[in-house]
Amino acid sequence: MAKKVAICGVDTNALPKLKNSEIEELLKKVKMGDELAREQFIVANLRLVLSVVQRFQNKKEKGDDMFQVGCVGLLKAIDNFDMSLNLKFSTYAVPMIIGEIRRYLRDNNSIRVSRSLRDIAYRALQVKEEFSKKYNTEPTVEEIASILEVPVKDVSISLDAISETVSLNEPVYNDGSETVRIMDQISDNKASEDNFLEKIALKEALQNLNPREKEILTLRYFIGKTQMEVSNEIGISQAQVSRLEKNALDSIKKHIT
Repeated sequence: MAKKVAICGVDTNALPKLKNSEIEELLKKVKMGDELAREQFIVANLRLVLSVVQRFQNKKEKGDDMFQVGCVGLLKAIDNFDMSLNLKFSTYAVPMIIGEIRRYLRDNNSIRVSRSLRDIAYRALQVKEEFSKKYNTEPTVEEIASILEVPVKDVSISLDAISETVSLNEPVYNDGSETVRIMDQISDNKASEDNFLEKIALKEALQNLNPREKEILTLRYFIGKTQMEVSNEIGISQAQVSRLEKNALDSIKKHIT
């Protein structure tokens, strides 16, 4: 039995599952102005909205709110879908639903963005969407700036301003036992042997490490390489680098405390 999911008062387990032929037939009726067919088509595609919402389930916003916003994207997709495109409706609708949810998340971002920057950003996103549809490729920042007739710097800053913030603890890889986070990908070009030893006073502690652990700490903290760069250089997985680095640091902490 499928797991019941209740969202916005909708029991998704009770939603109809239509065949492609049934979807096409309903769509034809919708395009002919059949309101009953439109309602049936909307209900039949609520699962699609839910599947998109679940991609954002790590966000703080309530699922019900994102589901409602996603439904707005679904309605826009229904109104704008061209049956002559030889394209599945779901293929067309998913980006529309995602776009609505992302706009909602940007508008509710805790970081305040000036009205002028937000205006440029939204115009840039509109240009990006229209450009992608027309040329089947995403425009560069320079191309967007040229179309909007604004400086490239303004476009870049505005798009950065409305992008979502990401925690340095956000996981980017997990093999079941080891988790690699964003902070593990950040290199430190200012790192040096002197300031590293000065910070944690580990001359004696380093002598207790095995050669592989010493090599990893040297590459990571003396030279400032990322775990991925270390992984490529010494020929082991990034997860192994992460584990060995953690073990070495734990050993050092026990020795100097």
